[in-house]
Amino acid sequence: MSEKEAVKIIPLGGLEQIGMNITAFEYKDNIVVVDCGLAFPDEEMLGIDLVIPDITYLKENADKVKGLVITHGHEDHIGAIPYALKEINMPVYATKLTMGLIENKLREHNLLRTTRRKVVKHGQSINLGCFRIEFIKTNHSISDAAALAIYTPAGVIVHTGDFKIDYTPVFGDAIDLGRFAELGKKGVLALMCDSTNVEREGYTPSERTVGRTLQHLFEENMDHRIIVATFASNVDRVQQIINCAHRTGKKVVIEGRSMVTTITTAAELGYIKIPNDTLIEIEKMRNYPDEQIVLITTGSQGETMAALSRMAASTHRKVSIKPDDVIIFSSHPIPGNEKAVTKVMNELAKQGATVIYQDTHVSGHACQEEIKLIYTLTKPQYAIPVHGEYHHLKKHRDLAIEMGIPKERVIILQSGNVLTLSEDEAKITDQVPAQGIMVDGLGVGDVGNIVIRDRQHLSQNGLFIVVVTLDQYNGMVLAGPDIVSRGFVYVRESEALLEEARNVVLDTLDNCTNNGVKDWNKIKSMIKEDLGGFIWRKMKRSPMILPIIMEV
Repeated sequence: MSEKEAVKIIPLGGLEQIGMNITAFEYKDNIVVVDCGLAFPDEEMLGIDLVIPDITYLKENADKVKGLVITHGHEDHIGAIPYALKEINMPVYATKLTMGLIENKLREHNLLRTTRRKVVKHGQSINLGCFRIEFIKTNHSISDAAALAIYTPAGVIVHTGDFKIDYTPVFGDAIDLGRFAELGKKGVLALMCDSTNVEREGYTPSERTVGRTLQHLFEENMDHRIIVATFASNVDRVQQIINCAHRTGKKVVIEGRSMVTTITTAAELGYIKIPNDTLIEIEKMRNYPDEQIVLITTGSQGETMAALSRMAASTHRKVSIKPDDVIIFSSHPIPGNEKAVTKVMNELAKQGATVIYQDTHVSGHACQEEIKLIYTLTKPQYAIPVHGEYHHLKKHRDLAIEMGIPKERVIILQSGNVLTLSEDEAKITDQVPAQGIMVDGLGVGDVGNIVIRDRQHLSQNGLFIVVVTLDQYNGMVLAGPDIVSRGFVYVRESEALLEEARNVVLDTLDNCTNNGVKDWNKIKSMIKEDLGGFIWRKMKRSPMILPIIMEV
């Protein structure tokens, strides 16, 4: 393969998982980064707030990075931008609403002044080094989403971003299918297409179908207070809820920090139109009868700190659930959140509220027939499924083969693979670091796998601390051993067990003295071993054991 016309595609996240999307495109001395999102922690990541991509490779090649191009404003595509910009100062390119949401993040991290930003319109192109990147209008569950046509010396790569085909969107135009067809006519080297809904047959319904369902529900519940939970970022959904409230003469309250921020930004930029006298502050709610109120809130995924979860748990300062309330979940649980969502629904139902969740949501992602249409229009030489767990990517591979792409030209990548791609061949030529980096409070990356393992160990088996004071010269025990137990047994009811444990430690210390063992680390590991063995025999449990030795 002549080096001249090969381009490298390097996903640093967003494969084998939903979330944390980031991909680098490299040709010689030029790198362009597409998206920079975060992922939310799974239940094994105890105490972790979020997970951001590992951009070690970009830091090592910082002088080659020409810019960061963003497809749309969801957290799994923009959430890690501030963390990345603290490491590499690169210009950011995005559409208007997406940029508005990014600027909110930059403001929080004091990066607004130092970050170069450019708002790009659909149909416009930008030049970054040897790459030209064209923004193409698509539809998604947030306005202003774009697909990208990346013109490289090796050929055109089409990256769909997250998309669906909506011929009747709530705001703005339908997806620009004509442009995909024109690109297909000229020749597309590779298609990197969204796999989130690839397992669903048929088409994703238009966002407007939800509007019709909501309108019926509002009309049926004229004499109830209505609470609607949805994604903060789904501006079109919020628009439809506001329209329904306006038509039925209700006032709207927006609650939840992310919801307020997003809707304020969208309203300022003209992506949402709120009729006069419709929106009221949460404090003014008590001035109106319940049946005149519609509350739009975050928490549709059962997140513990979100507004709806706090209402369900009766810990929300300003809103209490009443038996007459009608609560509409206008979203599907993200895979993995089903339990949390069901728990919130049960809590709400216990308080007497009516919970509705059927037919009140449509996805923002393309189903099989829409994905097939994009393949038909773009006629790519290679297919590279993106945005999905392994089973999604595998299903997407089958679909691409069904669409006539030779199976050796459908490439399932893993995060960190370096794919070298030309018209003649595609092969994985290298591997770069791409494990997620965990963020805990203000600490970025200071909690790694070892700390998480310790937290899991502590959470499952508890902690045993042994404190002993030894004589510096002859190693005799001067005080202790004192044993402190946390999360292992209830101390007051287990005094006999703790007494036996003390004797085990004393025996170990006697052994050490008799065998002339003076090295602290050796003594500690012997205490751990003997005590661990004793506890396992007695209780069939293995707590974390921390011996602390003091010398006097």
